[in-house]
Amino acid sequence: MSGVEIGLISIGAILLLIYLGMHVAVTLCVVSLIGVWAVKGNVTLATKLLAIAAYDTVAGYVFGVVPLFVLMGTFIHRAGISDELYEASYAWLGRLKGGLAMSTVLACAGFAAVCGSSLATAATISKVAMPPMRKFKYNDALSTGTLAAGGTLGIMIPPSVPMAIYGIIVSEDIGKLFIAGVVPGLLLVSLFMLAIAILVRVRPGLGPQGERLDLAETIRRSRATWPVIGLFAIVLGGIYAGVFTPTESAAVGALGAYLFAVFRGRLRSLPELLNAFAETVRTSAMIFAIVFCGMMLAQFVNVTGVP
Repeated sequence: MSGVEIGLISIGAILLLIYLGMHVAVTLCVVSLIGVWAVKGNVTLATKLLAIAAYDTVAGYVFGVVPLFVLMGTFIHRAGISDELYEASYAWLGRLKGGLAMSTVLACAGFAAVCGSSLATAATISKVAMPPMRKFKYNDALSTGTLAAGGTLGIMIPPSVPMAIYGIIVSEDIGKLFIAGVVPGLLLVSLFMLAIAILVRVRPGLGPQGERLDLAETIRRSRATWPVIGLFAIVLGGIYAGVFTPTESAAVGALGAYLFAVFRGRLRSLPELLNAFAETVRTSAMIFAIVFCGMMLAQFVNVTGVP
């Protein structure tokens, strides 16, 4: 059997095993190891070849940007900033038909701008947004669809952890990738909100109007968003101005998020801080495992000659 045939069969095996529920990292690692072994006929050579390829990728200084951005997002989440983001968005848009869903999209965008994770964005904002949407009898399909779509903004709006990983793997400037993600991210936010507006106009029962707030209350709630704006400006502005490297900006952002959490009375005890670090380690380990094993797969594909 030729290397190309082994490669194609292995890619099919990867898709099948993931579909059957095997962990992505384990699947990539096992199939890549067996595949290189089959091509080279030497298990020791296969192990060394894959290990070197994977280690060279994740051992660099630049990869430190990933756990630092994850830590920044963890601190922001523990600070409870998601509630303020949603309240501020609701103050401006809640009075409209479908306004709660539009507010959810804006809150997702704001949280993504200081979190960098789609999963964390969707999980956090859903806890804040679902109760009021059910209170105002929003259609569950619209509510959950909005949260699922809004969560994906964490991939596009910088600082984005997937974008940082992509930049490292393909040797692109992470700072430039972050800058390039701003306009498409804002465009996505606008299109999501436009889609909601069209849906509720065609089917008014999907998203009734919320309560109307006066201007003073709207301004008061909007003031609570200054930490998000400030962190976003520091992280992205520092990169754009050349003051920080992406890794340094992630460290500065994490420190800023921690200070904000402390200012709000959170993360002041050692157990709280250790729990935040433990959550960051678990998330980072998951990301590193997938990237590590992904590089093994890339090396295996190269060995087979499939490209």
